[in-house]
Amino acid sequence: MGTHTLKNPALAGRGHDKMNWASAHMPILGRIRTRYQSEQPFRGQRVAISLHLEAKTAVLAELLHLGGAEVAITSSNPLTAQDDVAAALAERGVIVHAFRGASTEEFDMLHHRVLDLEPTLIIDDGGELTERLHTSRQSLAARIIGGAEETTTGVTRLKALAQKGLLRYAMILVNDADMKHLFDNRYGTGQSTWDGIMRSTNLVVAGKTVVIAGYGWCGKGVAERARGLGARVIVTEVNPVRANEALMDGHRVMTMAQAAPLGDYFVTVTGNYGVIRAEHFEHMKDGAILANAGHFDVEVDVAALKRLARATRPGRSPEVVGYEMADGRVLWLLAEGRLVNLAAGDGHPAEIMDLTFALQALSLEDLLKDPRPAGIYAVNPRVDAWVASIRLEALGIQIDALSEEQRAYLAQS
Repeated sequence: MGTHTLKNPALAGRGHDKMNWASAHMPILGRIRTRYQSEQPFRGQRVAISLHLEAKTAVLAELLHLGGAEVAITSSNPLTAQDDVAAALAERGVIVHAFRGASTEEFDMLHHRVLDLEPTLIIDDGGELTERLHTSRQSLAARIIGGAEETTTGVTRLKALAQKGLLRYAMILVNDADMKHLFDNRYGTGQSTWDGIMRSTNLVVAGKTVVIAGYGWCGKGVAERARGLGARVIVTEVNPVRANEALMDGHRVMTMAQAAPLGDYFVTVTGNYGVIRAEHFEHMKDGAILANAGHFDVEVDVAALKRLARATRPGRSPEVVGYEMADGRVLWLLAEGRLVNLAAGDGHPAEIMDLTFALQALSLEDLLKDPRPAGIYAVNPRVDAWVASIRLEALGIQIDALSEEQRAYLAQS
């Protein structure tokens, strides 16, 4: 394989600036980097990574490389690779196979080139590497000590494999760690989703009606930020417990069919298929904006939208395309229905990804120290607690500690 697959290596200068900015705002990874450079815990390991390739991800990849690993990386979404960051990371010693706008065939090719590294460890986002390692690259699975999965979608796919007894190696469910889903999913997705929407549309949110499909941790974050921006929020759900949560958080709850004529913005955050469909498009108001913050581009039925449209119109940015319905209404789709926070923005804030990527790196290290059979595993509670403590320390915040008497009291309760 070639050393790298890049769109334009000459873009590296700007990519270095982005990486340096992100790194300066990721103190937990900074603490880990100092130790890794000294101890070299990944010496002799080969790490394959499929994550949204932007500046914070590049900081993680470089961290593992500085810790002794040979690292190859691609993007987990065709529209979330930043070409300047990819070029910069390649200059820093990581093997990079990624460029923005890859076709379906190119996207598959880039993942295979990363797997040509014959990895011993993986970091996955949405299960892209795992899917290939269990289908077209099965011969490589036996070499893998294990890996870590970042997203709800990937965790769901891993659990399905494990339940069928088909999972070939150990995978740590980073997404389920407290310091991941309570912060990355809620605050990270909440902020970055609206950053992507507002950056690409340059339209006001205050006073508008926002329909949010899904009220998991990501949906909660998107809803909370929408209300903070002055929007009226409607939540659609299939889970009655979460629907009650949304109701008691002060949002309106209804079906997507009921919400379709009311929404100015629609944001899907479910991880599921066909959430907004043809029967919903037919009743939406002129000018409605459609965005997806789930992992794959299947939540908004883009194929149905294209079938219904008699023409397309350009928006204010390349990420915005209007679909003109037969009656003249125009529905605006953002980022082709892909992850709006990364395809039309820069993803989660650096301080948030500092938490998630610390869990990723430390979970791989934990697998090396404590190899385990094929299966799915929780993040080591000590790792979760360490990340939480170091975050507070970086902010100069102190908290109380239990006294021995208090520990004894709790132990007998």
